[in-house]
Amino acid sequence: MSTGFDANTAYSMKDKVVIVTGGGTGIGKVYSQRLAESGAKVVLADIAADEANDVAAQIRESGGQALSVPTDVTDEDAVQAMADAAVKEFGGIDGLVNNASLMSVLPRGDWFEISVDRWDSVMAVNLKGIFLCSRAVYPHMQKRGGGSIVNISSGRIWEGNPNRLDYTTSKAGVVGLTRALAREVGDDKISVNAITPGFTLSETQMSSSSSNYLGGKDDGKCFKRPQTPDDLVGAVIFLLSGAAGFITGQTVNVDGGMYMH
Repeated sequence: MSTGFDANTAYSMKDKVVIVTGGGTGIGKVYSQRLAESGAKVVLADIAADEANDVAAQIRESGGQALSVPTDVTDEDAVQAMADAAVKEFGGIDGLVNNASLMSVLPRGDWFEISVDRWDSVMAVNLKGIFLCSRAVYPHMQKRGGGSIVNISSGRIWEGNPNRLDYTTSKAGVVGLTRALAREVGDDKISVNAITPGFTLSETQMSSSSSNYLGGKDDGKCFKRPQTPDDLVGAVIFLLSGAAGFITGQTVNVDGGMYMH
């Protein structure tokens, strides 16, 4: 009997325990919903506790399995409590989507106007948060005999977009973290990959962007239509699944063909 690739199970999320940081709002909300629809047991870790509670309740009402845990990804104790809650509720941890990010509330402007406090806050959420969350789930993935970590970077890094220098810099750092961490945990059969989304029409993006800014965002794409959160779901689920079991340290660009590398 063949022990090779099994197309019937390779892409399955059924009963996998997956934590999504920032899982109650914006793009993270869609990740949580689609993962639950795919059969995963989803832990929504979000500082926006009320929103995450609502999304988790909706998932459960629809027949899925979800747990909401209020989480500030910059707080070491809160992150550890997140991992402990996931294990207590579902018995272990198989996947982590490091999606929580500080971006939509950041005013666009010249780099020299960015305060040191703002710079530190962006780095704390967008980089330290990934470090803390990955470290917290690591021993639990070891016990499972493996796992998958997906870090959400940004397509801004391919062009070096201006006006949010701190954000772009932090998201470039996510790629470096992804590559180095992949080498650190490879012997534990844990994959670490990144995704660079293009400009995505999420709820938070729409609420923070003017109509003038949104105009022309499809120019230069191969697929000339707005990108939505659902366009990212396939890549996330693939990298969490067994189908991507021999892929690690990579960055997958999902932007409709805006940037190619």
